[in-house]
Amino acid sequence: MEAMRRHPVLVTVAAVAAAIVLVFAGTGVAVWRAAHTDDARTVDRVDAILVLGAAQYDGDPSPVFAGRLEHAQLLYDEGRSDTIVVLGGGAPGDRTTEAEAGRDWLVAQGVPAEAVVASPVGSTTLESLEAAAAWMNDRGMASAFLVSDPWHNLRVKRMASDLGLEAYVSATWHSAARTEGTRVGGYLRETLAYMYYRLFGR
Repeated sequence: MEAMRRHPVLVTVAAVAAAIVLVFAGTGVAVWRAAHTDDARTVDRVDAILVLGAAQYDGDPSPVFAGRLEHAQLLYDEGRSDTIVVLGGGAPGDRTTEAEAGRDWLVAQGVPAEAVVASPVGSTTLESLEAAAAWMNDRGMASAFLVSDPWHNLRVKRMASDLGLEAYVSATWHSAARTEGTRVGGYLRETLAYMYYRLFGR
């Protein structure tokens, strides 16, 4: 301790390290709390249900993506909105996009075609939300449920709010969040991703 008092650089490094640990821990707690929040419990109806895209294989949604789509359909069937917007572009060489694969899946499950919109824009969450926000603004829509995996809640809600949307989260626990390992990994990744977004805005 006496040595640190004699070396201000060590004191500064220790203080910075402690601050980083505290910020990381605080953000992790916020991510965890947001993951266990379902705004659909308190919000009855919104203008649109936005489904964040995930992997699809030649037009077939991955299990993670299908879980999100099932949850969006549940919200639609409960009368929470008249419109589902599926987000997500495609990778080079893909036959279709995440948005189009998701739309086709929902229509095949019985959701009216006129109620489902594909927004096949964006290779990142922020790009997809930017496109969705623009689409909604053009139609005078403001409020939305964001459907993704639970640990994404804090970041996607912040992004959508920053884009001017009245954003609410309603995630699914029945896809990517099936095991304790995937949950812990998700929380850690999203803690870093949220900190990155707050620092760099992307």
